[in-house]
Amino acid sequence: MTTSPSRINLPAVAMVSAWTGVLVVLSFWMSRQAYHWLPVQASTAAPLVDGLFSFETALATFVFCGVVSVMAWVVLFNRAAKYDMSDAEPIEGNTRLEIIWTVIPALVVFGIAFYAVRVNQQLAILGPMEHIHRGNPIEQVGGYAGDRLPPEAVEVIARQWSWEFRYPKAQVSSTELHLPVNEPVTFRLVSEDVIHGFYVPAFRLKQDVIPGRAIDFKLTPTREGRYRLRDSMYSGTWFAANQADVVVESADSFQAWLKQGASQPLQPGLSDAVQEYDERQQAGAKGWATVRPAPRPQVNFPGSNTLPHDA
Repeated sequence: MTTSPSRINLPAVAMVSAWTGVLVVLSFWMSRQAYHWLPVQASTAAPLVDGLFSFETALATFVFCGVVSVMAWVVLFNRAAKYDMSDAEPIEGNTRLEIIWTVIPALVVFGIAFYAVRVNQQLAILGPMEHIHRGNPIEQVGGYAGDRLPPEAVEVIARQWSWEFRYPKAQVSSTELHLPVNEPVTFRLVSEDVIHGFYVPAFRLKQDVIPGRAIDFKLTPTREGRYRLRDSMYSGTWFAANQADVVVESADSFQAWLKQGASQPLQPGLSDAVQEYDERQQAGAKGWATVRPAPRPQVNFPGSNTLPHDA
């Protein structure tokens, strides 16, 4: 006895195809909305990172809504009768279905990985990582020989809990980071104590600052404005206050700022941690034990941390 081949359920195929089209449209719309969830784009890296985030949002929307749709269909139209206490049918594994639901997620993961690798290759933000030794006067934190740095380099010194920025060529230091727009800059990131995180949300780039290492980090600002640098690593009591303003300005304004800074004497820089710690000590509050904040860095230009910023 021969069995006739199963016929394709055309209405079901049409319905699944139509719903898949709806999910594709919804996923595309969500990918466009994802751009509005992020801060302004202020560096050449931002569009690349945002594109990857948008792509991942679209995939996540499609997978999530697809899975929820199947769950809803099963619950609404394939559930057991109200008083049905019988066991389900003893259906054995479906090899074809198992291959499908293994291959599809694997392709999705490989697609995300491929896209992420391409973005990282295009960014190419990390340079060499060097060991630094406190006993060597040339390699001490903040004492890097200026002739070994490119002209656009900025030394970034992280402490518990303040940031200091040094411009070796101009011999200017500040607790407010200034950068010329549309010009590449190389940061030399060092830490005097624990791990910190150099993170400017508007630039879409983050780099850990590791004690005993000097890390080169490159980016190009593309939008003038005032942004916020945050410590993305938990570095102790006042790590949330370990922030600094980042001012991206025209090349002429940047050079004028360097000239103005070079003419000013050294003075205490900004440190919210020092201020709050001193207020706490004066109030006689014992509270929790904490590390005493590092002294305010001596800089030419303290800057401001109270002005409104874009991101």
